[in-house]
Amino acid sequence: MKEKKNKPYQWVPTLYFSEAVPFSAVMLISVIMFKELGLSDGQITMYTGWLGLPWVVKPLWSPIIDNLKTKHWWIIATQLTMSILLALVAFTLPTDYWLQCTLALFMIIAFASATHDISADGFYIIGLEEKAQELYVGVRNTFYRIGMVVGQGMLVMLAGALQKGLLGDSLSGTEYSWGFVFIVLSALMFLLCLYHKIALPKVEDASKDKQSFVWSEQVSEFGKTLKVFITKPHIISALCFILLFRLPEGLLTKIVPLFLTRDLAEGGLAMDDVSFGMIYGTLGVIGLLGGGIVGGWAVSKWGLKKCLWPLVLCITLPDLVYVYLSFVPTNNLWLIGSCVCIEQIGYGLGFAAYTLYLVTFSRGERSTAVFSICTAFQYLGGVMLPGMVSGLISENVGYQQFFIIIMALCLVTFGVTAIVKLDDGGK
Repeated sequence: MKEKKNKPYQWVPTLYFSEAVPFSAVMLISVIMFKELGLSDGQITMYTGWLGLPWVVKPLWSPIIDNLKTKHWWIIATQLTMSILLALVAFTLPTDYWLQCTLALFMIIAFASATHDISADGFYIIGLEEKAQELYVGVRNTFYRIGMVVGQGMLVMLAGALQKGLLGDSLSGTEYSWGFVFIVLSALMFLLCLYHKIALPKVEDASKDKQSFVWSEQVSEFGKTLKVFITKPHIISALCFILLFRLPEGLLTKIVPLFLTRDLAEGGLAMDDVSFGMIYGTLGVIGLLGGGIVGGWAVSKWGLKKCLWPLVLCITLPDLVYVYLSFVPTNNLWLIGSCVCIEQIGYGLGFAAYTLYLVTFSRGERSTAVFSICTAFQYLGGVMLPGMVSGLISENVGYQQFFIIIMALCLVTFGVTAIVKLDDGGK
């Protein structure tokens, strides 16, 4: 029996909003929280870097999601699970074992979030016809960024306001202010879970037995996909490009929030959480979204080959703003905000070209599975590993020398761009 489908506008925006919220909690909010709870840059980046592991190994268990239960079931189950775990984070913060407990909970949330991503992306494909998928791609990206604004922008601002006594002295302590933030996150995920239980269309037959999960078959399928991946033309230059293109940004991502919020005596700009949430968590994300939209439009109009080098310059040269801010520290929020927006717009422009390269490289046999391997490698080389070591570098050389090193490493981005090969799909 064919059931009536809910309109895409009723569930696509909220589904991708719910993708961003737990990711921002684990990978971004945690950085500021750990800083305020007394951890060093090296500790913060190492711990939170490890939390990116689920997104690296995501392709390994995506077949399980496809073969056990429906994607609708996984979406609801992971959202409910994350709601409970986020609440537990809040309750563990005032305890003596807050670090061990929060890291363990964050890792479980990270695996649940990555599982939710697999299910949501799969549901998007089966829940929409091809034309609708193209129509709503901008909507899903926009609401994902809105989720990031809420997470690393508004909720960080809330923590800062609470520490200033907005809701009384009982929540002004660091542990209690962040605990309140995670209670809000938990409630938000629970409401999204309830809403999606009703709003997600019935596009899967839950009564139909799922295909039995046989490990040997899945290993064989993954082996075939891996063979397709490694036998792609120019695989060596492609791997270098996928792994190393984002190296400078991967090092910057976790250090910039710490640099902006550390005290002047530590070499930072001493921004409070309210200012940070507004500038980096809100304006910066909007700049990133705008850059991505313009970058995608440029590539669609002139082709990847013509746009690649200009967009590479866009993702690298704006990093100079942090060299400037580290040598000429200021409390002028307009100036800091302008610098952050310039860098984030450039990042969005360059990342659009990078993403479209992954799409063109993945075309052909087993394109979806090959693309998932590409995204795993890009997260490993462009986010997880650089993020883990970035704090150790900044601690040993200071923020000024760290940002100079970043500019020097832009040569790596130039190098892998020079050797990468684009097929005819890049025009």
